[in-house]
Amino acid sequence: MHAMSPDQETRNRVIVALDVETRAEAAELVSELGGRAGAFKIGLQLFTSAGPDVVREIVTVGHRVFLDLKFHDIPNTAAKAAIEAARLGVWMLNLHALGGRAMMTAVADEVARTCENEGIDRPLLIGVTALTSSDAASLSEVGLNSNVEEQVSALARLAAASGMDGVVASAREVPGIRRAVEDQSFLTITPGIRSEFATADDQKRVTTIREAFANGSDYVVVGRPIIRANDRVAALESLIDEAGSTN
Repeated sequence: MHAMSPDQETRNRVIVALDVETRAEAAELVSELGGRAGAFKIGLQLFTSAGPDVVREIVTVGHRVFLDLKFHDIPNTAAKAAIEAARLGVWMLNLHALGGRAMMTAVADEVARTCENEGIDRPLLIGVTALTSSDAASLSEVGLNSNVEEQVSALARLAAASGMDGVVASAREVPGIRRAVEDQSFLTITPGIRSEFATADDQKRVTTIREAFANGSDYVVVGRPIIRANDRVAALESLIDEAGSTN
């Protein structure tokens, strides 16, 4: 078995967000960028517009899908939704760590049981800590610890103890997560990635791909810097180049 090249390892860690309105736009992006990125993320906008069929289509042609619907409900409801996501063949799905231990544990247990019984691959289960659009002021407004790093580390610890495979967090919080969670295989997925030359848009805690990998992020999620580019392939390739030799 051949070892992966550093370039391919980097590509496998880049998830392109299909934050578009229609199935046709998503199909065009997947056609352009398939094989150049490690996975595609389907979030609330596209899933609400195109439904589960768009997930099936992308999985069927051999691409990994991160289903970014951030489940947050009573344990039974969240678990049932996660089971359906697993049946769609997604590679990764997420749920809000703020849903608590009972919800996360129910999801982990029920998904594992169903996947074993039905002979399907168990998706990676990822807890969402604090959204990258959040900052101290917005956390404080909703009654949470206004220290973002402490809040994220506490939720990461809870997610790990509840059977999650990792968390979504800004690259800035990754070192704290590594200290908070003993299991070094616990994954960190970092959205809010921008080019070294780009603006932050509505994201508060953004980082470059180089910073994210240097801080220890396992995967990065990139949306607007690629999908809004005039040449999307060039934008992705530029981002891969920015990551440099940091693996």
